Amino acid sequence: MLKLYYNPLSTNARRVWIALLEKEIPFELVALKLNGDQFQPDFLAISPFHHVPVLADGDFHLIETLAILDYLEAKYPAPALLPEDAKERAIVRMVQMVAVNELSPAMSPLVRQTFGGAGDPEKLEQTRQQVAAVLRFFEDLLGDRPFFGSSSGITLADVVAGVSVPWLPELGVSLEKYPNLQAWGDRLNSRASWQKTQASPELVEAFKSQMKQLIKGQQS
Repeated sequence: MLKLYYNPLSTNARRVWIALLEKEIPFELVALKLNGDQFQPDFLAISPFHHVPVLADGDFHLIETLAILDYLEAKYPAPALLPEDAKERAIVRMVQMVAVNELSPAMSPLVRQTFGGAGDPEKLEQTRQQVAAVLRFFEDLLGDRPFFGSSSGITLADVVAGVSVPWLPELGVSLEKYPNLQAWGDRLNSRASWQKTQASPELVEAFKSQMKQLIKGQQS
């Protein structure tokens, strides 16, 4: 059986977790507390950069979320989360890469600000502009289709972007100007895989408290 090493607050781990559930692949969850577990020798032996997720398939260990998703798609092709059509597959890849390379880095300063960290106003404005550019791109690319690159079912694009975009209002970024994305986010959040992998309110509050303490210590 596959093993997924994860933390319930890890966005990257949640992406793999959702894909496993959507594909109905049997797997075992191995939870790590990211306050030291990730630096233990046994874990470093399979994740030399001390990151989650890690997927273990027997003695084969995979790191990096997009590589893990590709592996699952290749080994467990049904139900397909990657379209065969060249154009639709390109759309899926674009969304994945933009979510990872453009949106995720831009969200970090917003997370810090949300939890009480001081930020440079000019840099924060640049961050908000970058997020807005991503949202406009996604809104236009999605159009009136229910999912990215598909009219029938979710794709790996939805899995990757769908754990980040719906969280933006919590960071002070409204989605009201992006009705297609709002409806898309609602569709995803209603799925069993999204609901099962959603971190509990208690974990979220504990994370917020830790972040505030960390930021306070950095500022003192």
